[in-house]
Amino acid sequence: RCPRRVCLLVSVALSAPGPPARTGTGTPADPPAVPGPAARAGPVGGNPLRPPPPEIYASTLACFWPRCHAPWHTAVPRGERSVSDALPVLDDLRAESEELDRLVAGLSEERWALVTPAPGWTIAHQIAHLAWTDRVALLAATDPGAFATEAAKAAPDSFVDEGAEKGAGLPPAELLDRWRTGREALGQALREVPHGTRLPWYGPPMAVPSMATARLMETWAHGQDVADALGVRRAPTDRLRHVARIGVRARDFAYAVRGLTPPAEEFRVELTSPVTGEPWTYGPEDAAQRVSGPALDFCLLVTRRAHRADLTVRAEGADAERWLDIAQAFAGPPGEGRAARGGGTR
Repeated sequence: RCPRRVCLLVSVALSAPGPPARTGTGTPADPPAVPGPAARAGPVGGNPLRPPPPEIYASTLACFWPRCHAPWHTAVPRGERSVSDALPVLDDLRAESEELDRLVAGLSEERWALVTPAPGWTIAHQIAHLAWTDRVALLAATDPGAFATEAAKAAPDSFVDEGAEKGAGLPPAELLDRWRTGREALGQALREVPHGTRLPWYGPPMAVPSMATARLMETWAHGQDVADALGVRRAPTDRLRHVARIGVRARDFAYAVRGLTPPAEEFRVELTSPVTGEPWTYGPEDAAQRVSGPALDFCLLVTRRAHRADLTVRAEGADAERWLDIAQAFAGPPGEGRAARGGGTR
């Protein structure tokens, strides 16, 4: 979970679907079929909120807190496959989970109880939350009727905390085994879902690639919370391209959730791979509003795992500057985020 709870499952009915996000190949990137629920965003000046892309809905269940988890403007970075191809995303999700597993597998019981940057959540809560979400996603993939029944019973203001609290109370070995078993079962189930099938969710039905992408983003973000609690510096990987992609796609949502009107023009985003140094680019090359920097820093920014003052993401143009101050890649109000390490504001 994030620094503070911020998201209700159902509170604002979105009144009109927006245009589909598009990939660099011109293929619609899994737009929501119908208007869906989102977190309470406060007054929006009478303007209907544009529904976020499917990854936002996935992360609404995956994480109801402002730290985990997409505008309708996007392009596929050079060398990256479209998100419509599920298998590479599922492979990366498995790798991301295994990396976090190695971080916690050898911890003593006392260290499982270490407090993370999310107030009230220990390392055990973080892993319990991931295990809980995997279980519900597995239910959606294998038994839609049972998922619908469980979703109808959920209390939007408490069931995420309740699930994490219940799991965190297990002995660490049992909790770890539950997470391992659940995530493996989910990965296998998602691989077996027939192409084109949409899974029921807490918003519009989800395609498998969007579900897997959101699960990866959440696993990475919660993993960052765990790493911070342990004082561990993780080596970034090119799996961050999935997190970055959602962060770029979430541009308009970051404005809407604050009751602001997003800029009409597209931005150019140029990020640097943490592994090869190659560029990951989004948006038109001639855009006046531009953002650039290391992909890792951008991902930390949009998941609110670090303060902008501590990062090297740069903006050109007033609108781009404003976006970096409010950017978020998750559903719900923004929350307070992390404080700047040096006490600065930029």
